[in-house]
Amino acid sequence: MRPSDEFRSRLMAGLRKDPPGLVDPDGALNGDFKLNDPDDIDESTAIREAAVLVLLIEHADGIHVLLTERSGDLSSHAGQVAFPGGRIDPEDDGPVDAALREAEEEVGLDRSFVDVVGFLDAYETGTRFRVVPVVGFVKPGFELTLNPGEVDEAFEVPLAFLMDPENHERHSATWKGKKRTFYAMPHDGHYIWGATAGMIVNLYERAFARSLDLTQGA
Repeated sequence: MRPSDEFRSRLMAGLRKDPPGLVDPDGALNGDFKLNDPDDIDESTAIREAAVLVLLIEHADGIHVLLTERSGDLSSHAGQVAFPGGRIDPEDDGPVDAALREAEEEVGLDRSFVDVVGFLDAYETGTRFRVVPVVGFVKPGFELTLNPGEVDEAFEVPLAFLMDPENHERHSATWKGKKRTFYAMPHDGHYIWGATAGMIVNLYERAFARSLDLTQGA
């Protein structure tokens, strides 16, 4: 069995089959609070629903993950590394439709090339977005056309790098007067951090059926 086949098998066994809702019956919720004091979350702001597309691309040398660098001209999260995605609009038929639509808008990926295979745990950010990560494999022959108003760059990172817990670093910074700890995975000049890195850690947890020890010091 090829390593990529083994990973796909592990992933299919570990992914959620249905998208997590705003109220998750089994309590599986990921988020910024896992490395920080949950009491610091500002619950006065209403939860906003969003979805991202975790795109897995199979190459001869293994599976890669597609990421984007957001446009430096955006009003929020400018220049940050992210999965394609955004808010779930009322016109969207759920998180899968929203994630596929956003990928089409941001990087020009035709949804017919995406084979959706499942979901990670919902991720709640400190800014009160609850994000549904939709996981899909990209079929061969796809092309990307970047929307310069939303994305400065699209790039791939080897899955082997992202699934190595040695690369799941924890960094800290001050935000709104308080120290915040977050995952970071610097790679080849790109700083993958925050919610995106947290979802990648959850992908690792789901694929390999074990959680990282979050009680260890940074």
